[in-house]
Amino acid sequence: MKNKNTLKCANLDEIYHQDCLEFLKNQKANSINLIVTSPPYADQRKKTYGGIPVKDYVDWFLPISLELKRVLKPTGSFVLNIKEKAVDGERATYVLELILEMRKQGWLWVEEYVWHKKNSFPGKWPNRFRDSWERCLHFTKQKKFNMYQDAVKVPMGGWADSRLKNLSKVDKTRDESKVKSGFGKNVSNWMGKDTVYPTNVLHMATECGNVSHSAAFPVSLPSWFIKLFSKEGDVILDPFMGSGSTALAAINLNRHFIGTEVHEEYYKIALKRIKEIGKQVKKSKPKRKVSVKPKKSNV
Repeated sequence: MKNKNTLKCANLDEIYHQDCLEFLKNQKANSINLIVTSPPYADQRKKTYGGIPVKDYVDWFLPISLELKRVLKPTGSFVLNIKEKAVDGERATYVLELILEMRKQGWLWVEEYVWHKKNSFPGKWPNRFRDSWERCLHFTKQKKFNMYQDAVKVPMGGWADSRLKNLSKVDKTRDESKVKSGFGKNVSNWMGKDTVYPTNVLHMATECGNVSHSAAFPVSLPSWFIKLFSKEGDVILDPFMGSGSTALAAINLNRHFIGTEVHEEYYKIALKRIKEIGKQVKKSKPKRKVSVKPKKSNV
């Protein structure tokens, strides 16, 4: 059902019940610090999202990615959580094709992070085993972009107690890091460090408690990227908001959020979750305002 009033520009800290492409066309250029999203996968969730055929997936997503590029700030980042499915006994190639086509749009494919679902059930098919990982593709508009690597440092871990206990002469004379990180191959540089930089493999459990959404990613996933690619007060966009995980992560980290969700049931779930966490945030951060007023337009 369409609303007579056309949405011109989204308010911060609100989600909208609207098709994401129509929503994006009305947003200001260069206004978003970070985009984190997980669109419907090809031929998946047909009952809720209609299911985009494998052969049509790239053509379906390219107009969306072009609008995302327009609204993203030059120093911003776009993190796309996606995974190709297996078709007739082999992996589909639409994700690889999408990456190539997005590069033609001017996107830079900077990195690929791997989300390892550490609580996946074991299993197999005749020619493969169960998936326990998904891609998180990192795109930018230019080579210089905002990245706060210290924000995602991890504890050193128990290996340091044994590995750094007895250092050989070779450990102390190996090459220094070419990027002047203070580490490199000289193992002695790790002594006295409590935290270290992570790898590009993220070990996080899937969202098991959210039974209302068939493919909700855990709040910890967008949280990690929000910490890495934004700072407090920045604006985070999720054009496929689902049950609101990205919004919850933004609220927890004192960022602003905007987003859309075309599926009415998920939209209502997201509003409810945001309202609940808004109450908690209000108690601990009185100055932080979280809106839960329903917004509809062009649906």
